[in-house]
Amino acid sequence: MPSYVYYQKKIMPLEEAKMGVMTHCIHYGTAAFEGIRGNWNAAKKQIFLFRLKEHYERLFKGCRILRIDLPYTIEDLNRITVDVVRQCGFKEDVYVRPVAYKSTEGLGVRLHNLDADFFVFAFPWGRYLDVDKARCGVSSWRFPKEIARAKLTGLYITNALAKTEAIENGFDEGIMLNADGYIAEGTGENLFLVIDGKLVTPGSYDGCLMGITRDTVIKLAKNELGIETIERHVDRVELYSAEECFLTGTAAHLTPVAEIDRRKIGSGETGKITRQLQKLYFEAIQGNLSKYSEWCTPAY
Repeated sequence: MPSYVYYQKKIMPLEEAKMGVMTHCIHYGTAAFEGIRGNWNAAKKQIFLFRLKEHYERLFKGCRILRIDLPYTIEDLNRITVDVVRQCGFKEDVYVRPVAYKSTEGLGVRLHNLDADFFVFAFPWGRYLDVDKARCGVSSWRFPKEIARAKLTGLYITNALAKTEAIENGFDEGIMLNADGYIAEGTGENLFLVIDGKLVTPGSYDGCLMGITRDTVIKLAKNELGIETIERHVDRVELYSAEECFLTGTAAHLTPVAEIDRRKIGSGETGKITRQLQKLYFEAIQGNLSKYSEWCTPAY
């Protein structure tokens, strides 16, 4: 079953979408993107797109940073995305990648006097971190300071460097510090610790992305488990003494962390709070929790 893309204002097979080699975003990272999960519910024979509106609200924030003016509303992009996923017809979990980009075919470092466009495609994608419990290493690559923290394509080169370093050092994922030495995030995920039975996570001032999965977990922890989340500076040493640790992200879902820098976290097994949140999260994204049905947009 082929993947489809909305590209240059029409839906077409993904393999037919071609971009010129001089397109501005290729050379200078002048694009904003999102990652959206479509979660297959076999019992309901439905793909639910998770928090679609919030993803496009964040995309528009990235567009404002890059001076990308799109002739679409959030409602337009929601509809287009549903149309693309429906056209694909997959009966499994999918990943949706929307991109707003500087589409002028011309060189020169700038944001002004450039055209912009939008595309979105969907394809089957299972687990991003293909492990039940992740082994992580603190990266030597520091998260850049004084740069707009949004999902901008050019910004992710540091994350890519940290990810490859982690894999080559025998880990599943890297954890990045900011320029001041505090924990920022994983290479594609937010990070949570359980300390004294409470959730602790880095604040926005330490460089982490304000993740949508992050926000989902904070809400589920408070509403369903009565657990508050403390947002603060997190020192590297706290990683090693935490009772539990997990990563959150659209691609990674909620992934427990068993080990950091070859030190076990707690017992090295998935902790009680992590397991409870993981169960709640997966029920929510598959449209099985009526209380959070507004988070789920059916594609079919």
